[in-house]
Amino acid sequence: MINYLNKEPFSKVVQELNKFQAPESQQLVTGVDDSARAVLWAQLFNEQPRQLLIVEPVATHLTQLVDDLQQLLPDYPVHLFPVEEAMPIEFSMASFDNQAMRVEALTALASGKPCVIVASGLALRKRLTPVSIWKDAQLTLSLGDDIERFELEKRLNYLGYTRESMVQAPGEYSIRGSIIDFYPLNYEYPVRLDFFDTELDSIRFFDAETQESIDNAETIQLLPVKDVLFSLEEQQAVLSQIQGDLEKRVKKIKDDETQEQVMKGMSDLLERLQHGEPLQYHLAYLEYRDAKGTTLVDYLADNGTLIINELDRIQNRERQSIEEDLFWIEQEMTKGNLLPGLSIKVEATEQIKNAKQPKIYCSVIQRGLGKLTFRAIHHIHYRSMNQFFNQMPLVKTEIDHWLKQENIVQVVLPTLEEARKAQARFEEYDIQPVVIQDTATLNPHAVNIVVGNLTNGFELPVAKWVVLTGKELFNQVKRRSVRKQTLSNAERIKSYSELEIGDYVVHINHGIGQYTGVENIEINGVHRDMVSVVYQDNSRILLPVDQIQLLQKYVASESKVPKLNKLGSAEWQKTKAKIATKIEDIADELIELYAKRENQKGYAFEPDTPEQAAFENAFSYVETDDQLRSTAEIKADMEKERPMDRLLVGDVGYGKTEVAMRAAFKAVMDGKQVAFLVPTTILAQQHYNTLIERFVDFPVNIGLLSRFVTQKQQKETITGLALGNIDIVVGTHRVLSKDIEFADLGLLVVDEEQRFGVKHKERLKQLKSQVDVLTLTATPIPRTLHMSMIGVRDLSVIETPPNDRFPVQTYVMERNEAAIKSAVEREMARGGQCFYLYNRVATIDQRAQELQELVPEARVAVAHGQMTEVQLETILIDFINGAYDILVTTTIIETGVDIPNANTLFVDMADHMGLSTLYQLRGRVGRTNRVAYAYLMYEPFKQLSEISAKRLQAIQEFTELGSGFKIAMRDLSIRGAGNLLGKQQSGFIDSVGFDMYSQMLKEAVDVKRGLKKPVSEETSESIEWDLMIDAYIPSSYISDERQKIAIYKSIQQVDSEEAYRQLQDQLIDRFGEFPDEVSDLLEIALIKHYGLLAGVEQIKQKNDQVEVTFNPRMTLKLQGATIFELLQDIPVKIKVAVENEQLKVTLQVRGTPSYQWLGYLKNLTQAIAERNKVKEQ
Repeated sequence: MINYLNKEPFSKVVQELNKFQAPESQQLVTGVDDSARAVLWAQLFNEQPRQLLIVEPVATHLTQLVDDLQQLLPDYPVHLFPVEEAMPIEFSMASFDNQAMRVEALTALASGKPCVIVASGLALRKRLTPVSIWKDAQLTLSLGDDIERFELEKRLNYLGYTRESMVQAPGEYSIRGSIIDFYPLNYEYPVRLDFFDTELDSIRFFDAETQESIDNAETIQLLPVKDVLFSLEEQQAVLSQIQGDLEKRVKKIKDDETQEQVMKGMSDLLERLQHGEPLQYHLAYLEYRDAKGTTLVDYLADNGTLIINELDRIQNRERQSIEEDLFWIEQEMTKGNLLPGLSIKVEATEQIKNAKQPKIYCSVIQRGLGKLTFRAIHHIHYRSMNQFFNQMPLVKTEIDHWLKQENIVQVVLPTLEEARKAQARFEEYDIQPVVIQDTATLNPHAVNIVVGNLTNGFELPVAKWVVLTGKELFNQVKRRSVRKQTLSNAERIKSYSELEIGDYVVHINHGIGQYTGVENIEINGVHRDMVSVVYQDNSRILLPVDQIQLLQKYVASESKVPKLNKLGSAEWQKTKAKIATKIEDIADELIELYAKRENQKGYAFEPDTPEQAAFENAFSYVETDDQLRSTAEIKADMEKERPMDRLLVGDVGYGKTEVAMRAAFKAVMDGKQVAFLVPTTILAQQHYNTLIERFVDFPVNIGLLSRFVTQKQQKETITGLALGNIDIVVGTHRVLSKDIEFADLGLLVVDEEQRFGVKHKERLKQLKSQVDVLTLTATPIPRTLHMSMIGVRDLSVIETPPNDRFPVQTYVMERNEAAIKSAVEREMARGGQCFYLYNRVATIDQRAQELQELVPEARVAVAHGQMTEVQLETILIDFINGAYDILVTTTIIETGVDIPNANTLFVDMADHMGLSTLYQLRGRVGRTNRVAYAYLMYEPFKQLSEISAKRLQAIQEFTELGSGFKIAMRDLSIRGAGNLLGKQQSGFIDSVGFDMYSQMLKEAVDVKRGLKKPVSEETSESIEWDLMIDAYIPSSYISDERQKIAIYKSIQQVDSEEAYRQLQDQLIDRFGEFPDEVSDLLEIALIKHYGLLAGVEQIKQKNDQVEVTFNPRMTLKLQGATIFELLQDIPVKIKVAVENEQLKVTLQVRGTPSYQWLGYLKNLTQAIAERNKVKEQ
């Protein structure tokens, strides 16, 4: 590993630095920068483990430093303490990631144990919870502890958890009987506590998706889920202090009108707070609780070390931040949201100056350190490393020079596989490297390749030490270690079928209705749970829960409200019949296509060549598993004789183009030509640029056909294609024109096929029967549809994002000019660009003008769908080329434009947009290894409707997870389904709902392919059932209807003794011991399963008799001694008779508890079912 680096290069300096560690002592280090700094701090820590707080001037360097330190100090905690860079953003709803990282950092510091915390200068301005309160808030729970559950609930609320019916995301908790679930930030999985009275009986981790326990624990640490703790009592205390202070503070305002405004606003605020509304800006009032202000420096142990990098830049950034804050505070004060004269933040510079811990200042050159006096100054001779861009002769010259000078040369690469690849590459140029594994000694006379991850290389001439990384040698991008929480593994679309009251549902026989809940009804003294569904004219049906499989959730294209059917009318059957005929047509078409493809002869490509391996090795990123799998699937298709027709589905920026380029390279190596077909001129340009860059080291000629190319160039390309001089052509539908001839076209790559017109699609169809086709799409396709398309069209799916992606930091807030101004300036300061999404064409120019006045130095452009295609493309191309800083645009940017340099997105009036639109818009940013920001804004002073608030909260929560993500994926999938099956089908999907449509399509295709006999749902087998026992799920056991319905569905699916046991275990695990009603319900489900296999038609109870009736076929099999043999172990009186060719077995059950005689029925039906199965074999 890299352990030489954390012990060797700076050993002398580190000894000196550790010598002067008295309180308040100050030292200075100059000369060193980038990863070399990380190596220095790792060595300093390793020599003498303690707490280090490293303060950087800007947030952009933090993740890089943290990643390097985590590599160098694998056995110690290294945490990032990120803060929102501007005050208005800090006071908005923000995504969980930053909060979680702050909680972990504070907990590590509060523990007093050695650790490294990295923060920006602005982080020292943030007021925090006093250290003693933070330490007291943490709670360790152990088996056998005696805990009052209401006290634990109070504690969870105080620590920032919110109560939900079911725990699915970090920061949630739920209580069900003796069970408390919560999802802390410091564990990979949520935690389940099971109590016996007040004793903690069991601690388990469980899977948020399946809700099933996966592991036991003996103790658990309960940490806060927010970094500032503020109890209701403290809020009340602050409230009375604000009331006491209000008049005194308002009198200091000079302007009478502002005085009146503030007074009115604050009075409204106080009134709302007295009614229990949480203090929205409680962070602004922390001075009332803690006048001096607790900051990160107060959390650092007394014997820890404070390291300050580039003090002058920290001070400049702080001055800028204070100015930005004042602008916002003034706005909020006049709105009456904030009291005048509050000390909301403290000064970072003062914090550093007054810190009692020993300090090390670090600066590349000695400047901006004012009047500071230092106990010692250490200058390090350091050089940053040159970029070699794969120029191996140049690398060889440098390495020879370094070795001659007796430097130790170390190459750091992320994996052993890459180390081996680099070794082979070096040997080609007569450089003899050694791959060092484990703790072998470095060879001073050779190039030492070690496995590890550093951001960049460096040279230390005096220490005679040289470090190179993949970045300098091969222009590789370093992998980030991704923060792991199991939620991103959440099965993407599974849970969308959960029923909530008010949802529309489809009943197989009655059509579309609205689900109004589960009702418990008493019939002849027996309790039953019934599902209530309302139809047109308020007529309703009550459906027994054991027929729940007849209901499906109605899912259609985004936010489509369906028309309810009328009970008893023939309308629904007509709709179904009409769609069934259409589906027949599609099924025929699909089968015909399938048969055609199977019989067609195409070109079988040769296996991979050594050049192919070289091309794939030249990729400067690390492939994801999905990319590798998809590439393998595509190559396997290309090597077959029949023409390939494969669809590659993957989110924008997940690396579909790289997979397509590998297929293209394979085709070119086999002497074939490749056409890349894209829907827009801009995409053609972008793909062309990507291909030129990616194929730069290989003898491949690439042409472009689009409006941006001169007539002369177009002619040359067309001629080149006909003569075979052009290997790959990228273009819009121009590529499909009749005048274009290929010498030998072997592969067609189509990007977003659904965006082409009918005429072009027809031409594509002709091409498809002759050449291999790979279609790319970013719109997800529903899983259910995959199933029905298997063998008809092959699918490859890329679901994992590239390794170095950061989640998009998402904020939900009132539209606020101060926040917009500071976010734009911050993006421009790092050389980036912004999208400002404004969906009203009538006033879009006015909004652009307002933004121009707000940030005068920004260059603002406008783009919307009412412009001509040429105008629009010109503006977008200019924006891509960096001519503008802000693009004010409508939702036309939702798909297809790739602008990696735009990493800040504002969505105005976000509450008016659908989830999937918001999700796709947010996918426009965060396309590179930079942190991206999305601000979802709504009108100031606007009361959001509950639906809008939920939608915005959902998108803010799902940086990758949670129900919001699933809903967005669902909406997009349905869009994807329409794309795949053609527009006309979308209407049919809406008329019966997506699930019913998918089911009908799958059945039709299966029947056509001879995999299934046609079946009408009316004849579906079931047992007529009437028992006088309570078999249902009481609300006292499961109160949440959504979960109750889900459990009823699981009970319906019990089809073996094993499934029955698993469901019992699951219920006990999730809800505690179940009552008799649930026990009987489970037993009945198993009897039904065996009963169907045993030919049972009816089970009825009359008073003390239970009568089981068998169908005529089974009656014949059971005649004679057989039935008596099967009944001999049942210890109650039994009557056997045959009436109307049907066997009837009657059990006398007087005085026998229901669980016993249900057990007899289960044993009987199981024995008959198993006997029947053996005979049929």
